[in-house]
Amino acid sequence: MTRRTVLRTLGRRTAGLAFLLVLAMLVTLSVRIYQKDFVPAVMVTLETDRVGNQLRPTAEVKARGVVVGEVREIRGRPGGAAVVLALDPRWVDRLPKDVSALLVPKTLFGERYVQLSIPDSPTLPPLAEGDVIGQDRSANAIELERVFDNLLPVLRAVRPEKLATSLTAVATALEGRGEQLGDTLAAAADYLERFNPSLPRLHENIRDLAEVSRLYGDIAPDLLDSLTDTAVTLRTVTEHRAGLDDLYARVTGSSQDVTTFLRANRDNIVLLTANSRAPLELAARYSPSFPCTLAALDELRGSMDRVLGADPGDDRPPGMHIEAAVTPDRGKYLPGVDDPAYTATGGPRCYPSGVPPTSGVAAAAPGDAGAVAAMPGGNLGLPNSPQERELLATLLAVELGVPPAEVPAWGGVLVGPLYRGTEVTLEGEPPR
Repeated sequence: MTRRTVLRTLGRRTAGLAFLLVLAMLVTLSVRIYQKDFVPAVMVTLETDRVGNQLRPTAEVKARGVVVGEVREIRGRPGGAAVVLALDPRWVDRLPKDVSALLVPKTLFGERYVQLSIPDSPTLPPLAEGDVIGQDRSANAIELERVFDNLLPVLRAVRPEKLATSLTAVATALEGRGEQLGDTLAAAADYLERFNPSLPRLHENIRDLAEVSRLYGDIAPDLLDSLTDTAVTLRTVTEHRAGLDDLYARVTGSSQDVTTFLRANRDNIVLLTANSRAPLELAARYSPSFPCTLAALDELRGSMDRVLGADPGDDRPPGMHIEAAVTPDRGKYLPGVDDPAYTATGGPRCYPSGVPPTSGVAAAAPGDAGAVAAMPGGNLGLPNSPQERELLATLLAVELGVPPAEVPAWGGVLVGPLYRGTEVTLEGEPPR
């Protein structure tokens, strides 16, 4: 092999090696450029308890919605993870050292990014190379992180592809029905607006329902006892069903007989009711005198027993001697001539026995006007009253020669009208 050939081969090999070196340098440069190794950045570290599965290197770092850097590296540390952040120098002056970070997902199924929370009134200087940022531990941040943490198992169980299919089906069903859906929502809003004033009353009804339920719960034992007793009663009725059937049959027959009687005598019952009105009204008018009449008859019983000769120690029946006179026949009864006349107009009279008797009455013979004038008002007082009976007993005692206490109580009934001035006229021929 000549020297020229050797040199030519060596030149080709050197050119190939140089090409490979240049190619490797271009690839390395591309990667470094992609990784932004030549871009100036302020490197800070975010210490967090966990990063989850969706945080990746090159993830964005935002502050108030503006991209201010990216995640360069994620490495583990005791009790959590350390996230290296490359911040754009243009925005570092606006990020104080007391800034905090929160890992937030971009979408429901997307990766996370770092959200820097700037205090409203920062007091510390801007961030510098090598500073450490803490995790945002505010209540809102913790609640938001907890929501996403709890949502992740649900999303895993639901399976995103099936959820997407369901959402697509819902979207297809609602497509072209926006106006109807809007009308439905408007009607629902109108119903809710009308229903809203009734919410206090509904609340009261629910509260009353709770009280009623509590009351029913308290009386439930008594109610069960009542149902048990009712079961016993129903069992007894079932056992005596034959007797009840017989009773119902008899009641039915009796009802039919009563119905037949009432239908046959309805005119007579109406006539009897109409004719009984006048006697009942008269009896009602004179009803106040019934007690006095019965009491007088009761008091007269003892005197009549003595008149008839009744003696408690004598077993012989009592008797009475009378003198009777036979008068000639005055002819037959003539209607309109011999009709009895009822001319009493005094009305019912019933006077209690507790009225004080009249005092200062002088004894006189029957018809003596002086005795009559001795009464208050110039008369005997009320007919058959205790005052009249006492006065008549005083007057009759002189004629009978007995003490006033022994004058019969019924004497006032016989003699009282004479002292009141009543005249008795006998019609017809006197007895021979």
